Amino acid sequence: MVALSSGFWVGFGIIGFIILLLLAFWPARVARRKGHSWLLFFIFSLFFFFPALIVAYLMPNRYRRERREERREYR
Repeated sequence: MVALSSGFWVGFGIIGFIILLLLAFWPARVARRKGHSWLLFFIFSLFFFFPALIVAYLMPNRYRRERREERREYR
């Protein structure tokens, strides 16, 4: 077996962390478009990416609900 240097593992860890951060933006962006907290979903997706992604897509859209309520008030 070939021994890998510690510099390789540090670089590999840094690249992995950057990929984790980039993936965490996905559920956060979906939540922001639906009117929910971007920061809370970003933190949630850092630790639990797949559940955060599922929850972000299944949550109701707050903007759509607010528009419906505004239309009812103007009628």
